[in-house]
Amino acid sequence: MPTLPHSQLRSSGGTPIALRDACPQPRRLAGVRRQVPRFVWALPPIVALALVFLYPLALVVQQSVQPDTGGTSLQPYSDVFASEAFREALGTTVWLAVGSTIGCLVLGFSLALVIAFVPFPGGKAVARFIDVFLSFPSFLITLALLFIYGTKGMANGMWTDATGAAEGPFQFLTTPWGVLLAEITYFTPFVMRPLLAAFSQIDTAQLEVASSLGAKPGRIIRRVILPEALPALAAGGSLVLVMCLNEFGIVLFTGAKGVTTLPMLVYSKAILESDYPAACVVAVVNIAISVGLYSLYRVVSRRVGA
Repeated sequence: MPTLPHSQLRSSGGTPIALRDACPQPRRLAGVRRQVPRFVWALPPIVALALVFLYPLALVVQQSVQPDTGGTSLQPYSDVFASEAFREALGTTVWLAVGSTIGCLVLGFSLALVIAFVPFPGGKAVARFIDVFLSFPSFLITLALLFIYGTKGMANGMWTDATGAAEGPFQFLTTPWGVLLAEITYFTPFVMRPLLAAFSQIDTAQLEVASSLGAKPGRIIRRVILPEALPALAAGGSLVLVMCLNEFGIVLFTGAKGVTTLPMLVYSKAILESDYPAACVVAVVNIAISVGLYSLYRVVSRRVGA
């Protein structure tokens, strides 16, 4: 078998040609990867985010400082802040969001406790249904409440059929309390989902030991379960608070004419009054409140270990 001369087996640098030619591509690719800065790989998603979200947001901010008279001015902010409609909408938005969040936390914590720690037939099916419920649109729940408690709903229909009265007693759905009920009904599963995940991590042996030592259920909940649930409560509660601040469909479909929130005020100014600078001012305020609450949530979540 013919062999190559020793001089042809090695290159000028002394490296065997067979070893040098066996894997040249990985070395070259590694060199190319080292030459491309890391920020280049982040450019495509940043550009896409800027075009889809940041650019429209910048247009809203720009429109909010451009009154109909022309030029650039903060006069739209002064006019909106001085209006009684804006102050009422801001107050209504805040109290509905806070009230709904408190109701969701109380109801969600109670229901999650029952599902997680009280065995009953169909418990797992209920837990799975909560996951499906999260995908429902908010107006669907509102329509369901209208069918039951609306002016022409089932409850009022049964009452008028039984008593012969002209109208039924259930007229609360078009009031702020009806909006509050609809928001609590819709957003409670958003609190229950992280709570159920947190409860699944609790060692049941701790509960059995506490019970064997004579601790009553209330004490077990306060001393064992609640500390473990605080991060989940903070996460679910902050999510519900932000979502309630920006909720539009529930308020619209309940037909509560006397209830005007910030999103409803944006709709009214832009669509009904064609006052686009004022609508953009209200939108900027709503965005600022939402971002501020989210930043506060991030700070609190770090401290509680969420």
